[in-house]
Amino acid sequence: MCEGYTDVVDADLSKYFDTIPHQELMRSVARRVVDRQMLRLIKMWLKAPIEEWDEQGHRRLTGGSSSKAGTPQGGVASPLLANIYMHRFLRYWEQAGKSEQFRAKVINYADDFVILSRGHAEEALQWTRWVMGKLKLTLNDTKTCIRNARQEPFNFLGYTFGPACYTKTGGRYLAAQPSAQSLTRLKEKLHEVFHRGNVAPWPEVADRANRILRGWANYFSYGTLSKAYRAIDNYVYDRVVRFLKKRRKVSSRGTRKFPGEKIFGELGIQRLRALAAARRSCAST
Repeated sequence: MCEGYTDVVDADLSKYFDTIPHQELMRSVARRVVDRQMLRLIKMWLKAPIEEWDEQGHRRLTGGSSSKAGTPQGGVASPLLANIYMHRFLRYWEQAGKSEQFRAKVINYADDFVILSRGHAEEALQWTRWVMGKLKLTLNDTKTCIRNARQEPFNFLGYTFGPACYTKTGGRYLAAQPSAQSLTRLKEKLHEVFHRGNVAPWPEVADRANRILRGWANYFSYGTLSKAYRAIDNYVYDRVVRFLKKRRKVSSRGTRKFPGEKIFGELGIQRLRALAAARRSCAST
């Protein structure tokens, strides 16, 4: 992703879904939707009161007829509306010719975006901050920064992009690999599956774990993966051994009774490195 670019604006919008202005959003929607009844329905939906719970567990109502900003997170229409409004920034960028001026490109997924630039990242950041102000949005200054793409890693959409080292030679290269946070989240999901209190039949346990593993691997199928896949395989093996020791009342460490060949073979747990090998085999044929 960073090939050829020297700088990255690692951007973050403050409470994007909560601050989208209704009036400007509806103008954007009206450019695409001409049905007045549909527009009225969307406006009513934006004004609907929402029941929420704060960090202390207290109930509160947000939104309502007096609300002038925000689209409910989790609402079925919110992702679409958020993308429509974010498109205003992307359209301004293209119409103003900023790709050529800043020798840069914007890569975004909904409100998550980075700007890759060849030497004009500071100018791109200042222009972006000005445009977001025009759109009544705010960049989070504590999380928005400029990074040297060849020397500093940055996270985007679950990946860490940036320099890495070859294990054998110590040589450096630019890599895209699952972020540490992505690994932690996956381990938390697997921990719930292999919790000792889970009394579901083993086929159900294995099937649930495999759905999680394959879904994660399908997303993280690009870039440098061997280190992350190995870490997850090792974690899964350790959790399964502990789980089966408890269930089958094994007094030993369990590694001889449950070797890796059995767990990733007869017991049906998906090994991520086997998935990677299968991909390579398919790619070579």
